[in-house]
Amino acid sequence: MLRVGSWKKSSFAWAVAGIVLLLAGSVPAMAATRTVKIGVILPLSGPLAPTGRELRQGIELMVDIVNNAYPELAEKGLEVAKWEGIPGLGGARLEPVFVDSRGDPAVGADLARRLILEQNVVGLMGAYQSAVTKAVAGVTERYGIPFVNADSSSPSLTRMGYRWFWRVTPHDQIFDEDLFNFLDGLKAGKVRGVPAVPKDAITKLAIVAENTEFGTASGDDIDRRLAPERGYQVVQYIKYPANSPDLTSEAIRLASSGADAYLFISYVSDAILFMRTLRLRQAAPKLIWGQDAGFTNPDFVKAIGKDLHGVLTRSLYIGKLTQVKPVAAAVNSLYRQRYGADLVEESARETLGVIAWAYALDRAKSTEPAALQKALDELNVPGDQIITPWKGIQFGGLYPGETHQNIHATGMIGQYQWNPKTERVELEIVYPFESATADVVYPFPGWR
Repeated sequence: MLRVGSWKKSSFAWAVAGIVLLLAGSVPAMAATRTVKIGVILPLSGPLAPTGRELRQGIELMVDIVNNAYPELAEKGLEVAKWEGIPGLGGARLEPVFVDSRGDPAVGADLARRLILEQNVVGLMGAYQSAVTKAVAGVTERYGIPFVNADSSSPSLTRMGYRWFWRVTPHDQIFDEDLFNFLDGLKAGKVRGVPAVPKDAITKLAIVAENTEFGTASGDDIDRRLAPERGYQVVQYIKYPANSPDLTSEAIRLASSGADAYLFISYVSDAILFMRTLRLRQAAPKLIWGQDAGFTNPDFVKAIGKDLHGVLTRSLYIGKLTQVKPVAAAVNSLYRQRYGADLVEESARETLGVIAWAYALDRAKSTEPAALQKALDELNVPGDQIITPWKGIQFGGLYPGETHQNIHATGMIGQYQWNPKTERVELEIVYPFESATADVVYPFPGWR
């Protein structure tokens, strides 16, 4: 006969057992709350701090979109806005771990080791400056950890045989060819609003490049390959120390070079200093073009203001895309609500890196390096899932000896134009020619 006391004990035991079974059965749901750490190495202090801020904000925004439901974005066709975490990992949430490289390759490499060994990240993003990225890639190769790069453009990075490095963004060789396509288009009458210019109107080029991996890779490509191939002459090639406190002598050499076009490969502080110095000297080339970087940074636009009217820059994202791509408009609207400004080159490109990571993790259904390696090698993100006008994200090779480069990544060229109605400088799309949003201002009208 079962006594009352022992019945109570028995009932309690069965209740406990039931709870245990219930919890055991809900393990997958509980796992949904776990996080997947991705280390992010960026220049968050020093001269590149404004750029680092933009990069970080782009990552934070897209991570939030992946981790939480955003019906308004899902309605525009953005699949990750429905996910609420990584579906293939039971809803696990992305957790970016931000660290500051200070723009130093040695610091970047040390931070990569620490993130891998101490923070147990499943992979890395960053590190913006190509020299820092190269140092970090050496570490990830050594430890066999995936490194997805959305913000470095030196062509050499995808030609070194790295097995654990994948680049989402176009590299400088792609962007350089866009520049020469634009120059040739000027002569062929393809540029919106500009009659065909004489073939000898732009023949002499001056290159100004900071003496880092980023600067010299692009500058050398223009000087040694593209200019000779396309029939242009480089009359001045100036290499200068990055983050220079004074660039007067370089500006004097530039202004006296007789070049028709000035081509800059500079980060934000140097880009600002060059423009201010050239304005003081009233240098008057027919064309000024920037290789992205400093030339797309919001601080550059604020510092130079109206004097940017007529200046060109390459980019992979131009805000006017919101007029033609609904997903870009929806993501930009959320970004503006959160940060009080529109997406720019730096913040936009980082959304692409997060998308690549999210799809790779979902495909791998694992955080094991080998599974992620396979998933990234086989990745194929459709073009309607990203904010840029690409066919998608798929890794391969565009040039001899190239691997793990996004074969669909393409560039754009924008031109800063002063809009008297809005009383601000706006970046208009001028290349690809079929996507142009305004007539081109040519030649460079001088300083306002």
